[in-house]
Amino acid sequence: MRKKVIMITGAAGEIGQALIDEFAHSEEHELLTLDLHPLPERLHSRFTHIQGDILDKKLFARLVTEFEIDTIFHLAALLSTRSEFAPELAHQVNVDGTLTLLQLAAEQSQRRGEAVRFIFPSSIAAYGLPDLTIKARDFYVREWDWNYPTTMYGCNKLYCELLGSYYSQHYQQLARTKPVMLDFRSVRFPGLISAFTVPAGGTSDYGPEMLHAAAQNKPYACFVREDSTIPFMAMPDAVTALLHLWRAPAAALTRRVYNVTSFSLSAMQFRDRVLQAFPEAHITFQPDISRQGIVDSWPAGLNDEAAQEDWGWQPAYDTQRAFDEYLVPTIRQRHAG
Repeated sequence: MRKKVIMITGAAGEIGQALIDEFAHSEEHELLTLDLHPLPERLHSRFTHIQGDILDKKLFARLVTEFEIDTIFHLAALLSTRSEFAPELAHQVNVDGTLTLLQLAAEQSQRRGEAVRFIFPSSIAAYGLPDLTIKARDFYVREWDWNYPTTMYGCNKLYCELLGSYYSQHYQQLARTKPVMLDFRSVRFPGLISAFTVPAGGTSDYGPEMLHAAAQNKPYACFVREDSTIPFMAMPDAVTALLHLWRAPAAALTRRVYNVTSFSLSAMQFRDRVLQAFPEAHITFQPDISRQGIVDSWPAGLNDEAAQEDWGWQPAYDTQRAFDEYLVPTIRQRHAG
């Protein structure tokens, strides 16, 4: 008999580690985790971890013979900055890998006669505003506004949202009998900030990079202008959003893709917060033209009213609590001595 599991891809990444920590508090669910890298020692427990590639179809063919996959949290991705340097690889990982998992989930849904829930973290990179005037005018962007991404990562995320909607609503639509569809659900995240993992290639990482540099008494040159403004979210809220959307009754959902957000800050405001905690920090601004253009195309805020209404989304960490209770003390302790 196959073991019923929740699969988490990209498990060794920032969101993956935080999500595993949440599941570790309960014995209700068995996890099957997948990543190219091993999990940190602290996460070694009763969960089954596979070191493997999401592009390895033979691996998944073997896994479905051993496990009944009830939910997939598909977190594996090549992030925004790295994707610009390797767009073909980004497409393979971010699109082809997602397509493989969607097909697997669709087949599993039909095999067991019950929808597999497919939880997909998307990004503000799916947006593309044309200039700063419109960015200031349309501060809180809705899900269907300005879906014109300017990066490979953003294009990948937007396309995968559409693929997920297709597999949830139109897959095998010409078949004589309607198949059991998978249940795709996605959140568009703002810039995520983790106190426990070091930034790893995101264009929004200038914020957490400031904090980590300040805690180590290292100078930091921010790669965007002082007035650059995007929304942010503390990692615990990101995990909460994924879990709340996962648990929401299907009948309550009015869309497949939801904005979620917490607080918006300019790079200068972020710097000021860092200086409150680390007064000796040396932070300057040396904008990189290419990455500045990407950040300028992203919205300054997100309209997340649909998530609030449909599944009760509310962030627990506003700006003050995120810095005072989560980021600063944890990062300070991490780099102490």
